[in-house]
Amino acid sequence: MSFFGVGGGNPFATLVGQRIEQATDASLASENWALNMEICDLINSTDEGPKDAIKAIRKRLQQNAARNYTVVMYTLTVLETCVKNCGKRFHIHVCNKEFVQDLVKLIGPKNDPPTAVQEKVLSLIQSWADAFRNQPDLLGVVQVYSDLKVKGIEFPMTNLDTMAPIHTPQRTQEPEVGEEAAATPALPRPSSPRAHAPSNINAAAPESLQNVQLTPDQLAKLQSELDVVQANMAVLNEMLNELTPREEHPSDLELLTELHSTCHAMQQRLVQLIGKLANDEITAELLRINDLLNNLFLRYSRFQGNRERGDKDQRKEKQVESLIDLDDDPAPQQITSKLASLSVTDSGASAQLSNLTSVSAQQGAHGKREKEDDSEFDMFAQSRNVTYESSKSGGSTYQDNLKPDQMHKESDFDEMAEWLGDAPAEESMTSSEFERFLAERAAAAENAGNTSSDATTRAQQRHKKDDDASLFAL
Repeated sequence: MSFFGVGGGNPFATLVGQRIEQATDASLASENWALNMEICDLINSTDEGPKDAIKAIRKRLQQNAARNYTVVMYTLTVLETCVKNCGKRFHIHVCNKEFVQDLVKLIGPKNDPPTAVQEKVLSLIQSWADAFRNQPDLLGVVQVYSDLKVKGIEFPMTNLDTMAPIHTPQRTQEPEVGEEAAATPALPRPSSPRAHAPSNINAAAPESLQNVQLTPDQLAKLQSELDVVQANMAVLNEMLNELTPREEHPSDLELLTELHSTCHAMQQRLVQLIGKLANDEITAELLRINDLLNNLFLRYSRFQGNRERGDKDQRKEKQVESLIDLDDDPAPQQITSKLASLSVTDSGASAQLSNLTSVSAQQGAHGKREKEDDSEFDMFAQSRNVTYESSKSGGSTYQDNLKPDQMHKESDFDEMAEWLGDAPAEESMTSSEFERFLAERAAAAENAGNTSSDATTRAQQRHKKDDDASLFAL
């Protein structure tokens, strides 16, 4: 007879049976850990608790096999939680060979269970076989596990070093079965260190803990801490949206840096919790928050990069500005320094005269280029006013070429020779007279230069007027 069918009456009529029925209801969005831990307390606190609980569990599995695997998964979770948090009295019923074999039938081809249910059952059998291998009265599950291995059944890959251990009172004390039954109700929950392993969520969990089952108080505390993390993330996100690189206030920049450090520390704790919690819903929420944190850290890195890039650009601009002389009157300063350095000595005067000579030569060359430009412009203006009649008067005509050249007479040469012979010889000039002659020539040359410049100006004005007249004529 199947172990699932043993026993009479309604197993859900008992108090623990009612709690099991409520904890495995198909309408639940996720596992109800408060009810799960209450079931463990009821099993440990009463003599009939283990027997009533196993009847309700097997009845729940029998009713929903091949029908509602959501209820089956919730029931297997309740079974796993009770094994980890209850004593040997409950382990004896769980490790019964017939009960374990019926668990194997639950995942047989006849029921066509989903992969998640198959892996859940096989992982439970494997973990129980490893935990109770050295206890003679709990070897039923070990025999079933060995038979399945011989038949070639592949069990899920698990890391036995990091797998959550199943603690029993026999690990610390080894009383008889009767003593165990009497002592267990007195201290039901503290007898199992496994139930209090995740009591401190902030502390880093040991490497040997995995798939931590949280109590309702622990879940509430974890949720409050997640709210704090999300509040810090919201402030960091708002500051990154509002602040402009290199234009932020120092106090805002300090607050931004502190928020980044705080969120980074919180992310490290989240990553530790992700690998240790068995609640899929909480794990998904932790993963979502972790992704948001990574996005914020990326934006923070870009913000700092823009600040550093702006500082480099500002330093380059300062270097370029230092190489450009923006002084409006540099020439008077140079002339003042030159005049201040004039010396009354002969060597100083000669040096200054040589400088002035070179400057005069440069000015003369510049004036010469200007005169050449003016002469070219005058030639262009004159060419605009040349007509056919004026071009004929400018050269020899046809009639002039017809007249023969006039030959000089001999009398003209005689008169020239006589004049040269009558002219008295001039006396040589003295040095003083020569110097006076040079001075007169210099004065005459200066006057001639002024006169020529005035004449050039008048000629330019006249040519300009003629050019304007010719343009109007055209």
